[in-house]
Amino acid sequence: MKKLYISMMLLGAMAFSSCDMDLKPVGTLDEETAIQSTQDMRKFRNTLYTNLRSVTSGSYIYLTDIQLDGFNGLISNGNNLSDFSYGQIYPTNSSVTGYWSGNYVMISNANALINKADLLSATSYFTDEEKMAFARYKGEALFTRAFGYFNLVEHFSKPYTQTDPNAAASGVPLVTTYDPTGDQTKYPGRATLAETYALIDADLQAAYDALKAYEESGYTDKYTETYETDKTAYLTSYAVAAMQARVALVKGDWQTAWDKATSIITSNKYKLVLRSAYTRMWKNDTGTEIIFQPFMSGKEKGGSNGGVFQKKDETDPYYIPNYGTLMMFVENEGDIRYDAWFTTYNDFLIEGESYKAYVFCKYPGNVAINTTENQFINKTKVFRTSEMYLIAAEAGAHLGGDKLSQANQYLNDFCKKRYTGYKDKTYSAAELIKQTLAERKREFLGEGMLWSDLRRTNQGFQRISNFDIGDPELDKINNVMFSVGKNLKYEAGDYRFTWPIPKDEIDSNPQMKGQQNPGY
Repeated sequence: MKKLYISMMLLGAMAFSSCDMDLKPVGTLDEETAIQSTQDMRKFRNTLYTNLRSVTSGSYIYLTDIQLDGFNGLISNGNNLSDFSYGQIYPTNSSVTGYWSGNYVMISNANALINKADLLSATSYFTDEEKMAFARYKGEALFTRAFGYFNLVEHFSKPYTQTDPNAAASGVPLVTTYDPTGDQTKYPGRATLAETYALIDADLQAAYDALKAYEESGYTDKYTETYETDKTAYLTSYAVAAMQARVALVKGDWQTAWDKATSIITSNKYKLVLRSAYTRMWKNDTGTEIIFQPFMSGKEKGGSNGGVFQKKDETDPYYIPNYGTLMMFVENEGDIRYDAWFTTYNDFLIEGESYKAYVFCKYPGNVAINTTENQFINKTKVFRTSEMYLIAAEAGAHLGGDKLSQANQYLNDFCKKRYTGYKDKTYSAAELIKQTLAERKREFLGEGMLWSDLRRTNQGFQRISNFDIGDPELDKINNVMFSVGKNLKYEAGDYRFTWPIPKDEIDSNPQMKGQQNPGY
């Protein structure tokens, strides 16, 4: 894990350089002496939001969608992400290494803030109001650390529900203090899956308690009043509860998943958007159901979620939704997501010949962010109410009893906002789970969520790639889709549902010898 710790050592020089979310210039801070005030802490705290923006956008989001069954590459894409599309993933893959190191950089920053918040709060120099702000920032850091470890364990460990969580080296290396070192003897090996999730759960509960206390304190300051005007850009107790619901779903902890998801729904604070407002939510990044979406602007952008699916001037995209994906929406009449997320490019060239194809346009590019040219960047809606409705429906079906009726109603309420002319339905527990998983696959297309669902429910997939629409111009696209991976299939439990630990980490950390994931 030398690369991990080299990253951490570099953070000693760079982690305290931060972009303030109000766009004011911020200088470089020295690790030992600069964080001495509320303002210093606030600037450093914004580094965490920069990290969150990074790991919740661009390839961090769509990599697994490219790996699974929803999209196929065109031969003109220059082999962009072809290893994921082909199902040929290796420990030397740069995207795998980047995902690993990016989350550990964020965790390192979170550890540094947690340590500083504890040190400053222990002094008598600061007022109670300032200590309340420190407690808030520490809560945000605890959430960020948990979020990073959840990302890691969801990609580099076997699913919690499909393995022994107490098996040795089944989790990821855990680092909870900011102590960069080049001493390889101090590098941690992989913890167990149970230990990893215990840390995630503890951090999230502490984060929830801290942010809830801050919200109930009524404390505010001029900075908050001036700059924190977009409340969806900042973590709240509701965002933490949404994360707790997501984690509980992955663990099969149905009661916690139910409790957390329904607490957000019944608060009526984040209501499902009306059907008429649905497209605007994706185009303008606004809407009542958005719980948390990291800040972006024309000067502070995240990665492009839509750049691999769309091109300027409607030239050939890298990846297109395949026939199976389109039929998934067409088969249910009145699905507003079909019109909102799919369009056609009518005349683009591949090897000198004109083609027409359906294109995935869920991320059309927010004009307030894409100020000079459209890079198809939108704010990533990390948590929104729709996820809570579907978590509650699935969890309630598993719990059964008096929860089953309400779980059915949650699915019905969700579907009323996604289908024109929808009529309530009543399902058995098993059928409700099936229908909810199908809705999750539709709702979170292009958001990386199907990966988690297939892993935790032990399902495989089969790409349905060849177009059979009956329109010769549209069906012609079959000729220029990559043949490799065109009919890719993963059986349930395929080893590729768990990514390889990066080779650099295995080679550089003596404690990780023999701890590579099976199949690699």
